[in-house]
Amino acid sequence: MTQNERYLSAKEIYAKYGVDTEAAIEKLSNISISMHCWQADDVKGFDTDGPLTGGIQTTGNYPGRARTPDELFADLDKALSLIPGNHKINVHANYAIFEEDGFVDRDKLEPRHFKRWVEFAKKHNCGLDFNPTIFSHPKANGLTLSHPDKAIRDFWVDHIIACIRISEYFANETGYPCVMNIWTGDGLKDVPADRMGPRARYADSIDRALACGYDRSKVYVTVESKVFGIGVEAYTVGSGEFSLAYAMTRGITPLMDNGHYHPTEVVSDKIPALLVFSDKIALHVTRPIRWDSDHVVCFDDETREMMKEIVRCDALDRVFIATDYFDASINRVAALVIGMRNVQKALLNALLTPNAELKDIQDAGNYTKMLMLQEEVKTLPLGDVWVEFCNRNNVCGCSCWYDEIMDYEKEVLAQRV
Repeated sequence: MTQNERYLSAKEIYAKYGVDTEAAIEKLSNISISMHCWQADDVKGFDTDGPLTGGIQTTGNYPGRARTPDELFADLDKALSLIPGNHKINVHANYAIFEEDGFVDRDKLEPRHFKRWVEFAKKHNCGLDFNPTIFSHPKANGLTLSHPDKAIRDFWVDHIIACIRISEYFANETGYPCVMNIWTGDGLKDVPADRMGPRARYADSIDRALACGYDRSKVYVTVESKVFGIGVEAYTVGSGEFSLAYAMTRGITPLMDNGHYHPTEVVSDKIPALLVFSDKIALHVTRPIRWDSDHVVCFDDETREMMKEIVRCDALDRVFIATDYFDASINRVAALVIGMRNVQKALLNALLTPNAELKDIQDAGNYTKMLMLQEEVKTLPLGDVWVEFCNRNNVCGCSCWYDEIMDYEKEVLAQRV
């Protein structure tokens, strides 16, 4: 049976469940995911040679890490060529490129330090998202925006303001809105004597930064929480409750990273809860194993459930989806491709689910039929529709893309010694 015959057969099977595969493919073609740049170089960036700090850590020493802007752009270019559709690139501030007037510290960053990122985005007709880098810096030793020393807080406030201006630059140059996410690893290793004080200072610091003014139709500022991290096991300033309350009271966008909650919490359940109250929300999609381990995203239960909730809630235009993980134990470019394609597969799976019928069945109280149908659709021929989607986007739909990655490793990555 040819691929076309397999797709036509799958199309007929899904139609029996009231699902239009053509409509699903068309919708998926218009969903943009923000691919994080920091997988390609282990979150090192270009502005310091120092160690990762602030609870950030990568494991593994697989050969071929990107060491320069040119190498990073080459790796991102290769990854995008193997991912169907049109996407965004998510950039951290420590990926500033100092070519003209030399190095400046993070509180003095300007749009010109990200000119090459804009050039890369325009080449690929994609947007750019942005993140202040409030870690791996001499002034990020334990506390930053919540630090008792006002001079330290002021430095990071100025950094956020600089990042807001860069985010506006990204939006103006690319024509796509920029999501700018604020996250810090602020916290304490042991039980604190004062939990409220650091949080009050953190809120005041963000307030002062946002008071600089910006175009909210072009820049969506988000605040990301954390449950705990390396070196901040006992207390995190930017907890889930703090970050959500801050975002909702300031009228900005809440962001949830599905690795930043207790192991029994699931972000898939939180998505519809927030959509009741917030026009826009943002996600960082990762794969935690026991904790926020930032493993490469798989086509696993929680990834599928998160994408189902976005589709079920008719919120594809209300949720900013981005990937966020870093694994130095495997081919880094392959890690980008695997994770991005799995998010897309999960979205396709959600689009091929008879959601309207399932909602009607639930409202009718027929929970037996609801469970039956939910289980039956799990074994429908999703893979054949996925391959068709990839083919229409001129990307390999099966595992043959891996051979291209291995050729790239041999010809390019292996030469980085």
